[in-house]
Amino acid sequence: MQQDYLTFANENLMTIERILNDEEPIETPEVFYVGIDLGTADIQTVVINASGVPIAAFLDWADVVRDGVVVDYFGACQIVQKQISKVTQKLGIEVTEAITSYPPGTDPRISINVVESTGVLVTEVIDEPSSVAALLHVKSGVVVDVGGGTTGTAIIENHELVLSLDEPSGGRHMTLTIAGGMKISIEEAELLKRESENDRIIATMVAPVVEKMAMIVTEHIKGYAPKTLYLTGGGTLIGGFVEIFQNAFPQLKIVKLSRALYLTPLAIASYALTENRNK
Repeated sequence: MQQDYLTFANENLMTIERILNDEEPIETPEVFYVGIDLGTADIQTVVINASGVPIAAFLDWADVVRDGVVVDYFGACQIVQKQISKVTQKLGIEVTEAITSYPPGTDPRISINVVESTGVLVTEVIDEPSSVAALLHVKSGVVVDVGGGTTGTAIIENHELVLSLDEPSGGRHMTLTIAGGMKISIEEAELLKRESENDRIIATMVAPVVEKMAMIVTEHIKGYAPKTLYLTGGGTLIGGFVEIFQNAFPQLKIVKLSRALYLTPLAIASYALTENRNK
């Protein structure tokens, strides 16, 4: 059964990549759910239908959030408003409700305030790694969400969240390492990082940063005995990431999905289905 959820999630992630930033109007669905992810490196809005299949997805690279704190409130609001407007035009319906998320250990109101500034009501707010755990129906295990600024860990036991922690080490730290090592601008380093999944030089350069993330997770799960670790977040796309985590946790099965950059916003939107099933 777990494999079925993983397969469905992978298929949906591929769908998001195919329809990403496509503004072409589609037939109006009877039921839809909107998830908005305010990330450190990007802001994403994903819309799913009643079956959980993505029907709209928008991404804007942005530098408006740092370690779970909005440092450019106006800029964040503008981006979310723009994406909501694109959803409205694409689906031909008004967006009145959405689900959003927050990094563990930060104030959920930060994300809520940005989304609700657009006139959209936030009906649910969930921490990022827990949303992924719900999407994948993780019974027991660890979800590690590597975002732009932080590494978040959620420990699940018997379908229940028992611990959710977050530390300031993420994709931005990789970018800074690349910029320093190659003596290029942060902007250039960020672009290189996004295209470096198969680049061995970049992988070697940022390996110490990934190893630090593994050390963070080691501390987070101390005292627990999970068997599986699920990776999510754009930061996990860097070359060699899975191998470093596998070496750090030889006793665990490491699961990485196909397009991890879109996994959290997909999980946020899909949380509506989980909530409805539990009612």
